[in-house]
Amino acid sequence: MLEHDADVESTSATWISFADLMTGLLGAFVLLLVGVMAAQLDMASQLEVEVQKRQIEEQKRLSLENALAIPLASGRITLNNGRIGISGKLLFKLNSDQLEPEGRQLLKSLVLPLRSYLQTRDEMLMVSGFTDDKAITSRNREFADNWELSAQRALTVTRTLIEEGMPASLLFAAAFGQEQALVPNTNEQARAQNRRVEMAPVPKANNAAPAARAEPPVTGSARTAP
Repeated sequence: MLEHDADVESTSATWISFADLMTGLLGAFVLLLVGVMAAQLDMASQLEVEVQKRQIEEQKRLSLENALAIPLASGRITLNNGRIGISGKLLFKLNSDQLEPEGRQLLKSLVLPLRSYLQTRDEMLMVSGFTDDKAITSRNREFADNWELSAQRALTVTRTLIEEGMPASLLFAAAFGQEQALVPNTNEQARAQNRRVEMAPVPKANNAAPAARAEPPVTGSARTAP
C-alpha cells in the first residue's frame, strides 16, 4: 500500500512539473508573439510614415513643375529634386556678377509662379551661387576668390527677385563657390555646367523672424548689384 501511494505521489509530482514547464513555455511563446506583433506594427507605422513623406514630396514636385511649366518647357531652367537650376552664362558674363538683360527677364518671369507657390506653403526660397574650379585670375581684382564671386551672384539674383516683386521675407542667399559641382571640372563644357545659380524651396525655421534684407553672412564688402 505504501509503495502504491509513493508511485501516485511520484506520478503527480511529474505531471505538476510537466504542467509548470508547459505553462512556462506557453508564457514565453505568448511574450515572443506579442513582441513580434509589436515589431510588425512599428515597422508598418514607419512604412506608412515613409510612404506619406514620399507622397508629399511627389505632390510638392508636381506642384512646382506646374508652377514653372512655361520656363521649364522653354529649356531656360531645369528642375531636379526640387532645385531650380539656371545656367550661369544666361545670367552673367564670365567672372562677373552684373546681370545680363536676358537673365533679368528670366528672373522677372519666375517671380509670380514662385511667389504663388511659396505663399501657399510654410517655405522660403534659398538662392545659391556656384562657380567652376578655376581660380579668379590676377587680372580680375574685383573678387577675392570663387567664394566671393558666388556670393555676389547669389545676392544679385536675390535682390533682382525682390526688385521684381518677390517679398524679401521669402528669400535668402547662400554661396558655395566651387564646391557641390554638378559634374567633374574636366573640360570647359563641364565647367560651364558648374557655373550656375540654383533656387530651392526650403522649410522656414519656426523661430526665424522675417528678414529685413536677404543677405548671407559673407566675408568682405558686399556691393549692391544693379
